[in-house]
Amino acid sequence: MRNTLMMLVALMCALTVCADITPAADFDLQKMSGKWYTVAITSNAQWFVNSKAETKTLTAVIVPTEGGDMDLNYASLKDDGSCYRATRTAQKTETPGRFTFHSQVWNNDNVMTFVEVVYDDYALVHTIDTKEEVSEAFITVYSRTTEFSEVVQQKFTQLALEAGVLPDNAVILPQNAECPAV
Repeated sequence: MRNTLMMLVALMCALTVCADITPAADFDLQKMSGKWYTVAITSNAQWFVNSKAETKTLTAVIVPTEGGDMDLNYASLKDDGSCYRATRTAQKTETPGRFTFHSQVWNNDNVMTFVEVVYDDYALVHTIDTKEEVSEAFITVYSRTTEFSEVVQQKFTQLALEAGVLPDNAVILPQNAECPAV
């Protein structure tokens, strides 16, 4: 009973955090299109905390669809020289800057919100992953280059705190060579 109650409290907290996250004003998906690098990430997910030391910068290519959805193509070079690649289509919601998608690999439902965007520089992204009624928050910095400023790092830290993620869970991702084009 206590575990069920704790899970319910955690779910309610996650839903409250998601509801409090406001997308960037005047979000423009067309301006988001193109190549980005994930340069920082944090989460309260235990699997992430356990594996964050092995996580490296990856590329994310955003392609708007004709219907207003968003194709996301991720790639990251592994230590053995092979490439991890993932593709997903995120569906637009009634709220500009907020998208949803289901991950077949992780079997979870996701709500992705672009919280702050400077289209030629960086984007702060808040994602809630929910699987079997357990929600986990992720905050990611997308950057047009493999680096980002101290000001963006401070905004990342602040957003993580607002999302209830512990400061020690954050990682500035080490640079990584890119996967070859396919």
